[in-house]
Amino acid sequence: MDSLNPMVAPHEAHEANGAISASGLSAERQPIDHERIKRAVQEIILAIGEDPTRQGLLDTPRRVADMYAEVFAGLRQDAAEVLQVGFDEGYQELVLVKDIPFYSMCEHHFLPFHGVAHIGYIPNGRVVGLSKLARALETLARRPQLQERLTGQLADTIMRTLEPQGVAVVVRADHLCLSMRGVRKPGSLTVTSAMRGVFQRNAATRAEFLSLLDE
Repeated sequence: MDSLNPMVAPHEAHEANGAISASGLSAERQPIDHERIKRAVQEIILAIGEDPTRQGLLDTPRRVADMYAEVFAGLRQDAAEVLQVGFDEGYQELVLVKDIPFYSMCEHHFLPFHGVAHIGYIPNGRVVGLSKLARALETLARRPQLQERLTGQLADTIMRTLEPQGVAVVVRADHLCLSMRGVRKPGSLTVTSAMRGVFQRNAATRAEFLSLLDE
């Protein structure tokens, strides 16, 4: 059955095409349907009163389909996989990677939000390559997202995969759905955090992490 059929419940459509679990893992999904996106974009162009045959718009449906394939590539990737390769170093102090840039797409209006993420964890002896943390963030960001969900999924994926003593994630982002439409408040930043393990239980450990973000 067509997953866009209005008679199909949202949860049934998700189950039919592969779902994103609460922990951020992506189930098996079909490839992005470029032709379907192109047809949909052409309908949008017509619906807003424009001419899809105009030179400037003639190739827009293909460009949008290619863009969606890129910015939603994380739907078909598993963020935990990039964290599988680690090293047993016996290190058990804070590891912090700050100011990791990211771009994502708000699922409410399909407008971008972008900013930086700060990721800290205290290993149980096993560490992972620093670039892998950034790759996990990128995988989770390249989906229709909410900043709150992205923050929690990133923390939970690291916690589950690396099994550290704790994980702390802070995300700061600018949302175009807030700055270019609606209330139109450019410059507003949204800050979310997720604390797991020792960062959630121990105020001193949490304070150390937060203090380092301002240095």
